[in-house]
Amino acid sequence: MKAGFNSFGPYMKSLYGETVYKVNVDAGFTCPNRDGTAGYGGCIYCNNDSFRPEACKPALGVDKQVENGIAYLSKRYKAKKFIAYFQPYTNTYAHVDELRRLYYQSLSHPNVIGIAIGTRPDSVDKEKLELLKEISKDYFVLIEYGIQSVYDKTLSFINRGHDYECFLKTIELSAKMGLTNISAHIIVGFPTETRQEMMDMAGFISALPVNFLKIHQLQIIKGTELCRIYEKKHFYVFSYEEYLNFILEFIEKLSPRLILQRLFATAPDDILIAPIWNKTRQQIIRDIDRMFTDSGSYQGKNYSNTELHSFD
Repeated sequence: MKAGFNSFGPYMKSLYGETVYKVNVDAGFTCPNRDGTAGYGGCIYCNNDSFRPEACKPALGVDKQVENGIAYLSKRYKAKKFIAYFQPYTNTYAHVDELRRLYYQSLSHPNVIGIAIGTRPDSVDKEKLELLKEISKDYFVLIEYGIQSVYDKTLSFINRGHDYECFLKTIELSAKMGLTNISAHIIVGFPTETRQEMMDMAGFISALPVNFLKIHQLQIIKGTELCRIYEKKHFYVFSYEEYLNFILEFIEKLSPRLILQRLFATAPDDILIAPIWNKTRQQIIRDIDRMFTDSGSYQGKNYSNTELHSFD
């Protein structure tokens, strides 16, 4: 089998005949573990400035954000097709009528071919999924569920506000509703987990009815509760070389059917506390690609079916 792994970019190009770019959208949502519904304070690692572009501000309105994003990407990359990516916080955390207005507003630009919705498994229901299914009849719809970990001990540590069983029930409902583009998002490197426990998530995720996956290393970001914990007592974070070796082994254990959207995170230098790798995004991509090529390894090389589990 050819060395490497299934990447999101080539997958979308195979569907639409050219590169599809994401336009980030901040619709002004919050999260249920911030407003008291499921807790307060949010996830202990979360600082949305670590991934939100400066131009992505809810005060601009969804349509203006999409317009600005498309103008920038069209000029820089000569891009022609786009996905409106609702990324910061929980993007299903509103009444379905409000979600309908915002989603369709983002789709009003003629060059937008779909939407990606970042959310939590405790913030969707049948009515919201029906809305996404309706939209999927005419557009590409990707729903991204933040799971972060399959271990309840970790979900409790990070103040997630839901357990792993909640995630299992939600993705099962999503699949039964006919939503075919379902993504899971995990973080590896929490101090609550051993390396083997992190590695085991490859099998657990592969057994779920998801077909996309985001993976990234834990980052310690200024202004977060995790940063305060880290400053009191440093815990281990991935070195660059160790993470490269980890991600190679992890991908080898993944189902070959999964499409990988992300393999690492790159927070801005001015807010990143650890790990400090001093590598650009392109350098990391090249190093991962080179590692697979040099070793002749590939996604699914060591994959084996695994039963679904819930964890204490």
